[in-house]
Amino acid sequence: MCGICGFTGYRQDQKTVIERMMKAIEHRGPDSEGSFCREITLGFRRLSIIDLEDGQQPMESADGNLHIVFNGEIYNYKELRAELEAFGISFCTHSDTEVLINTIQQYGEKALDKLRGMFGFAVWNEQEQSLMLARDFFGIKPVYYAEIDGHFVFASEIKSILAFPGYERKVNQKALEQYLSFQYSPLEETFFRGIYKLMPGHMLLYKNGNYEIKTYFKTKLAPGQWDRKTNMEQLRNQLAENLKDSVEHHMLSDVEVGAFLSGGVDSGYLASS
Repeated sequence: MCGICGFTGYRQDQKTVIERMMKAIEHRGPDSEGSFCREITLGFRRLSIIDLEDGQQPMESADGNLHIVFNGEIYNYKELRAELEAFGISFCTHSDTEVLINTIQQYGEKALDKLRGMFGFAVWNEQEQSLMLARDFFGIKPVYYAEIDGHFVFASEIKSILAFPGYERKVNQKALEQYLSFQYSPLEETFFRGIYKLMPGHMLLYKNGNYEIKTYFKTKLAPGQWDRKTNMEQLRNQLAENLKDSVEHHMLSDVEVGAFLSGGVDSGYLASS
């Protein structure tokens, strides 16, 4: 778990503000921190998992145009790296962050279709003066955003946005009603008025003071995809292969890996894999 935060627009106290925002999510990344201050200000708190020495953020693309802060893991980063190297892109680290930003450099928005992992990230395009936020399609990693006094502000947690000067804390009655009805709020809105969550499988594109949200992933259910002649043994084998492949990709790490056991069949099976 890492923490990202940032805001658009110049401020005389840019460094002070981003440090305050990073401090609010220090618990997400106790290992190190970094910031980037220009037309946009990016902040990062790191929990080191892959490439412990050289995976510092914010990180720039090979051409120096893109700048990223990224929370999560890209499980297929080794395959993507080999693909990018075939295009002549060279790498300075062994981190999945560098692979991610150069995949975006190479493919733009279509890069999201290539990612296998959990993520919440922000990428600043220096040439286009644009910002892209994206969240993984299961919504494992959080991303929140707000517009405050002409600044677009984002972070991994709401408390980081609350640290931005000028936000007036008000309860969002719509989200409260949803929570009292369903024990959670399915809305994009949060309990804080004017602060929103980026929904799973969505990207947000910000430029020239405006933003738009796009869906890049939709679940496809195909009830008739299985041949009636497919027997249970074949289905069990395919399930076992898929689970083994998933577990192997999740175990990519430069630190120790463990398994949580709840006592159920599912966690026991995954641990044994």
